Amino acid sequence: METQERREKLLTMLKAASKPLTGTALARELGVSRQIIVGDIAILRAAGVAVYATPQGYMLPAEFSTALQATIACHHNRDDLEKELAVIIDNGGKIRDVIVEHPLYGEISANLMLSSRRELTDFLTRLDESGASPLSVVTGGVHIHTIEAPNEKVLASIQAELKALGILLK
Repeated sequence: METQERREKLLTMLKAASKPLTGTALARELGVSRQIIVGDIAILRAAGVAVYATPQGYMLPAEFSTALQATIACHHNRDDLEKELAVIIDNGGKIRDVIVEHPLYGEISANLMLSSRRELTDFLTRLDESGASPLSVVTGGVHIHTIEAPNEKVLASIQAELKALGILLK
């Protein structure tokens, strides 16, 4: 398969996917290494295709989301990470990303795209197994999330519960 043909098939696979696709699964399907997939994704992005790299894999953003989006500022230590993310998910929200303000590099963000307990458990397992630290260690626990909620009531519930736990910054 030629390079351009592979990238077109990769894009078709991403468009057809109902969930994120891992680099390993894409590489297996296309008969190339995972590193080739990483390079192909970079080329697609350079061509203007919005490809998200999430902890669950690669995905294209939903074109027409009817969910409300809100930005919330939070502060907590590593021990409260699961509690924070679970509050958002358990109340019907989706965590799109995490953003921190690095003293040298400025704003750093990472796509999370967490919307279920299973995705949260997988994310926390990978965090523990990798030995990595959450981005919020850069700012002493202060960070921002972009979240989605189906309506104002759900958004208010998320914010109220995070505030009651002392996690939401106002």
